[in-house]
Amino acid sequence: MRTIVVLDAPSNLGLRPPAPGTVPGCYKLAGALREQRIVARLGALEGGVVVPPRYDLGDWQPGDGVFNAAAIARYTRTLADRIEGHVRAGEFALVLGGDCSIQLGAALALRRIGRYGLAAVDGSADFRHTGNSDGVGAAGGEELAIATGRGQADLSDIEGLGPYLKDEDVRLFGMRDEDEDQVELAALKIPNATVGQIRAWGAADLARATVESLETPALDGYWVHLDADVLDPSVMPAVDSPDDGGLLPDELAPLLRTLVSSPRCVGLNVTIYDPDLDPDGTAGALLADLVVGALKEA
Repeated sequence: MRTIVVLDAPSNLGLRPPAPGTVPGCYKLAGALREQRIVARLGALEGGVVVPPRYDLGDWQPGDGVFNAAAIARYTRTLADRIEGHVRAGEFALVLGGDCSIQLGAALALRRIGRYGLAAVDGSADFRHTGNSDGVGAAGGEELAIATGRGQADLSDIEGLGPYLKDEDVRLFGMRDEDEDQVELAALKIPNATVGQIRAWGAADLARATVESLETPALDGYWVHLDADVLDPSVMPAVDSPDDGGLLPDELAPLLRTLVSSPRCVGLNVTIYDPDLDPDGTAGALLADLVVGALKEA
């Protein structure tokens, strides 16, 4: 059995303020999942917390690039240091976010070690960059573009290691069927499966085929990124962008379980769930159950 280490990465630096004068509540994700006894239920080791810098947009204006960029870059290095240590020790890192920009910490850590793939289970591709949008600014919606070298150098080329991921080593699951990023992803030959395609092909079968494609000798392993907004808002309303048409729990469960089951999978990060939007904790309990179920059955 592999050793699971739970590490908190409670950063909200990559999201826009939900309202003037407020900060995104996803930094409470880790605490909420810990309240669901996720560490004890997994029999996991305690990895502690990587404390993020203060959320401060300062005098940022549209057109200035990614806001909180300097803070995100610092945090990415610090988080990468911790993740790198666990992966080198042969431990499975379960990283509790935070917004999706924490995935940069995993990507940088693994790039330091070798060549790794990414299986991203997310309601959107998070592939916004200056080549396809005038709205660049929030790294939480841009982390895949940044990790594949499409972004400002202070984030996409930390330590001169960019791109952290090769396009051909990325797999995407869970975009809504009408997502406009499908056209660009197809042109770049980045494999992706929308919600409708996952249902048509079967979540477990699709995940098994994906795992086989990531177990190639060219890769040293792969990481799994889980964004809670891949779930339909009927069961997961507590996210910053609750778009209809998402996966249901009995569809996500076999997908996630199969993706993390391979010994070549070295870690999983969980992002975007916002306890401020879940006053009775129902959505948080569901998310904890899905993560625990996937890792205990893997």
